[in-house]
This record gives sequence, structure tokens and C-alpha cells, in this order.
Amino acid sequence: MSRRAKVSDVHAICTSLPEVELGLSWGDRPTYLVRQHPKPRGFVLARAPRHDAIDPTTGEEYQDLLVIRTADPEDKQALVEADGPFFTIDHFRNFNAVLLQQSRIGEVEIDELREVLTDAWLAVAPKSLAKKFLAGEL
Repeated sequence: MSRRAKVSDVHAICTSLPEVELGLSWGDRPTYLVRQHPKPRGFVLARAPRHDAIDPTTGEEYQDLLVIRTADPEDKQALVEADGPFFTIDHFRNFNAVLLQQSRIGEVEIDELREVLTDAWLAVAPKSLAKKFLAGEL
């Protein structure tokens, strides 16, 4: 039986994936990165509040956004159009990623969160590593 996700599940799921480290990107933003050469690639980032991500209800900048990579525009569209907390903003119009407020993470079942984060990891992981992971070799 599945349960509602918690913010702490993001860390647990991301760090359970192969070759993942919690680092920084975009200056000082906590980011889950897949170790690879020549440099790690991020798949989940804690986004800083910005003027281009405004809560339509309050008019305030979102303070708790996660940016989660998607494999392609179709996966992004499916998450955004589903009945859930994933959304996008104009800034990410040409980038395969969705946004999720950490304060709304409880609207997602843990199994769905695991699938979304694993798919984000697969979107940036080296092909050989992803192939081993999907084959159950890791």
C-alpha cells in the first residue's frame, strides 16, 4: 500500500539512485547530481525564489520550488496536465523540467514521486549507467 510523500522522501529517493551526490549548482542551489565526466549533471534542484515564479493566489514568489528534470516534452506535458501538483512556468518553456512546491509534496503518492525522480535521474544519467540500472545490475 502506498502512502503520501514527504519532503524527506526526495532526499531518500535521490540518494538511493546510483552515482548521486547532493551538491550545488547555479551558484548556491542544493542540487541532486549524477556523477559523470566531465562534470556532474543535475536532475533535481531547489530553485531560488524569483520574479518569474509567482503564486497566482498570493502574488508572492514561490519559496519552496523543486525543479525536476523530465526525459522529453511529452513527459513534461503529461505531468503538468495530470491532476496533481506538478506545473511549469514560461521560464521553462523550452526546458524539459517540471516544478513542484515542497509544501504540496503530500499530494503525491510515494510511488509516483519515486517514479518521477527516477525518470529525472534517467534523463541525465550516462546511458551505460542507466542501462545497468534498468537491467537490475546495480
